[in-house]
Order: sequence, then C-alpha cells, then structure tokens
Amino acid sequence: MLLQIGVQLRYAVQAPTDIILQITVPSFADQRVIHDDIAISDTLHHATVSAEEGLGERRLLRVEKDFACNYTARVEVDRPALDIALLPAVPPHQLPSDAVRYLMPSRYCQSDELQNFVAAEFGDSSGGARIAQMRDWIFERFSYVPGSSNGQTTALDTFVQRQGVCRDYAHVMIALARASAIPARFVSVYAPYVTPQDFHAVAEVYLDGTWHLVDATGMAAANQIARIGVGLDAAEVSFFSSFGPVSLQNQSVQVTVDQ
Repeated sequence: MLLQIGVQLRYAVQAPTDIILQITVPSFADQRVIHDDIAISDTLHHATVSAEEGLGERRLLRVEKDFACNYTARVEVDRPALDIALLPAVPPHQLPSDAVRYLMPSRYCQSDELQNFVAAEFGDSSGGARIAQMRDWIFERFSYVPGSSNGQTTALDTFVQRQGVCRDYAHVMIALARASAIPARFVSVYAPYVTPQDFHAVAEVYLDGTWHLVDATGMAAANQIARIGVGLDAAEVSFFSSFGPVSLQNQSVQVTVDQ
C-alpha cells in the first residue's frame, strides 16, 4: 500500500523556547519512505537525534518566533495483515533483552493494577488469542469520544470511564497485554482511515519472536500503518513537546492511499 502523508503545524511562541518534534516516518523492513520533505520555520538551533529504540528520529529545536512546520511523505507499506490470534506468546524468560522493558508498568499503563481483571476475564486464552480477545473487548465496550481525555489520562482512567481517543485505547491495550506477561509498546503512526484525520496511536505486541501492530479502535489494519516511533507509552512518543509557553494555532494531518 502506498500512503501520501501531509502535516501542517502552527504554534504561537511567546519567548525563546525549546521544542522536540517527532513526526517523520523512518524506513523499516516493512515500510519504505519513497520521498519525504520537511520545512521548518527559522530556528536558533536545529539538531536531529535518534528516537526510542533507534526507531525514528527526534528534532531538537530552539525557536524565538512563531513556529511553523510542513511535512510531506510518500511511503510504501509492505506488511501482511496476519491473524494475530494464531501467534504464540514468548515466555518472559525467553524474551530478547530489548523486549523485556515492555513487560513493565509505566506512567500511563499501570499493568500491575489489572492483573486480577485479566486473569478473570481472559484466563481461558493465551498468546495471540488473548491479545485478539482483549482487542475486541476494548473495541466493543469503549466509545471513541474526541475531547474526553487529556494529557494526564491513564489506562486506569480510561478503563473506568470506558471512553477515550486512540491514545487511550492504545494505553489500555498495552496495560492488558503487559498484565498478561506479553510485551507491549506504544506506537505513534499515520493511517489513512482514521476519523477524524490526525496523528494516530496503536499498540504493538511481541508474539512469535517479533512485534505486531494492534489497533483496538478498529480504524487501522496492520498493513495500512506507517510507524513514526515507539515507546513505553505516550510520554515517550509525543509528536510535539515544548519547554516553554506555546499555543496551538493550527494542526492538520492528511493521510490518503496513493493509487
């Protein structure tokens, strides 16, 4: 699948401010950037560093005037849409070192608080079959409500409220997977059928010796997704972080299938 991505960001800046930006798509074995371009307004400093796990990149910026960024990319996604329910789990003692940290509770994914629930609700399944059951459970019982959560909302908050946006769905999926001793991480992505169009978030779980994308919102299949970056939860994969006063003026994300 070929994806055409277009992003516009505009922020008002009141004083010299540091910004961390993570919006560009990296090339992986299952996704290839055919062409991309990023245009950023005047900066006092502009450096590029590797993101979490070395997957993707962050731009470290310092600005003193209003900030503007335009990003376009054409990406080929070559990833099968597997039946995740058929994939076996990897026991914790056999995990590779880089997957172990994704078993642990994190700021937004308090998996240790959900172990009893997971055992009671999904105890008759394991591995990918359990992941599929948890994905479907979230999809069927939660309502996708823009504006119903904020930057402080955790997986436990969403679990109780039964509503949220993609970020919240991903956090609950991750927390349930980790409570089942299955490594899971947060992935920021672009996908064409997200409504309303915006940056999107999904989970990624470690099964059968590799990572697999899971979207509990039902809006993006694995073979339609272009990854931006990964992390323990949303705190590690923010598309825009400022260390000073800024205010959003405009944000536009458009992802279409390129025929």
